[in-house]
Amino acid sequence: MVNADTSSVTEQPKEMAETQVHDDTKTPNVEAASAHNVSVPSEISIEAVSGAKGRKAFIAVPSAIYADDPNYVAPLEFEIDARLNPKANPTLKNAQHQLWVAYKNAKPVGRISALINPIHLDWYKDDAGHFGFIEGIDDEAVFRALLTTAENWMRERGMKKVVGPLSFSVNEETGLLIDGFDKPPVIMMPHARTWYKTHIEQCGYEKAMDTYALSYKNERQQIPERRRRFIERALNKPNIKFRQVDFSRFKEDVRLAIDIFNDAWSENWGYIPFTYEQADHMASELRPILEGHNFVIGEHDGEPVAFAIVLPNINAAIKEFKGKLLPFNWTKLLYRLKVKGIDEARMPLMGVRKKYQGKPLGTAFAYQLIHLTNEKNIDRGLRWTELSWILESNVPMLNMLHDLGGEIYKTHRVFEKSL
Repeated sequence: MVNADTSSVTEQPKEMAETQVHDDTKTPNVEAASAHNVSVPSEISIEAVSGAKGRKAFIAVPSAIYADDPNYVAPLEFEIDARLNPKANPTLKNAQHQLWVAYKNAKPVGRISALINPIHLDWYKDDAGHFGFIEGIDDEAVFRALLTTAENWMRERGMKKVVGPLSFSVNEETGLLIDGFDKPPVIMMPHARTWYKTHIEQCGYEKAMDTYALSYKNERQQIPERRRRFIERALNKPNIKFRQVDFSRFKEDVRLAIDIFNDAWSENWGYIPFTYEQADHMASELRPILEGHNFVIGEHDGEPVAFAIVLPNINAAIKEFKGKLLPFNWTKLLYRLKVKGIDEARMPLMGVRKKYQGKPLGTAFAYQLIHLTNEKNIDRGLRWTELSWILESNVPMLNMLHDLGGEIYKTHRVFEKSL
């Protein structure tokens, strides 16, 4: 999301039939698949889930699918549960959504979510619903049953198009990994098995957009000399300042950064605005892991116009946890995060206000934000950062990151299909 843009289905069991907070309509059982000429093998069933018990079943699905993948890192279960909980995740406020788990011969073999996002619909008016959190064994019938279930659910609610995977939105986890399976995922980035792309395409989905993750080795003075001279000329002025986050007003600074982001990204593919409620939620999530030097704001004439946020790659510290933080893993995480330190990071957010994009000053702000966070982190032992994600269409940003030594090492794809 880095940006500078310098230019057969059974009825759900009674124990899972809790009323959804987000959707007061009856969840259709997926016998509806047959209404669209989709044959589902009798050994496959799709069950709608909700509530704490349903979320637990949903969260458990990937463990068997990735059992033989050495690069998989199970996200912390409490964090995923919060993202799936309508009472905890502001993205789900006023949004209809549903979760399903696929079973084959009574064993869990896949999952999927569907979401109708009112913010997206207000912004684009494209009658598009979104699928996400998709996982499955290497079986086209499982993927077809899952996707057909989600499609029928969206269709019954008036949607004419489906886009995904977005888990849940473009401002959370975006896209399906299609290249770069040999490296583990970093914090807040999705992983996948190699067969996912093939099975999704076999269900009629086509590419909507690719995003890139770049690998960046943290070394001093990575800005080429010609660029350094340009940056110094552009920024060495009394009306230009850079400052670290003020933790005494942390929520306000996060809101400020989101305001810059909403302006910077407003014309980009897939953009939907962050709300202040989402910004406040982000602030509460980031505060325990964020150091001051990893949240930098640039100002011009006293106006905040650019920002960058770098997060420690928690995934590098939790792989052995297998998603469990309690009872003892939290002490290990705290030690690794606050005492030993984590030598990997991710830059998930950077933005420069739109009025500076395509102009020398905007370019200089972007270079300097990366330089400042890089130098401070090297002093603290950081050796590698993922810069992600960047739209394939964001050529100016990609050129700048290549100029700094970044290399594309992973590609994620968002698919679409007419309903």
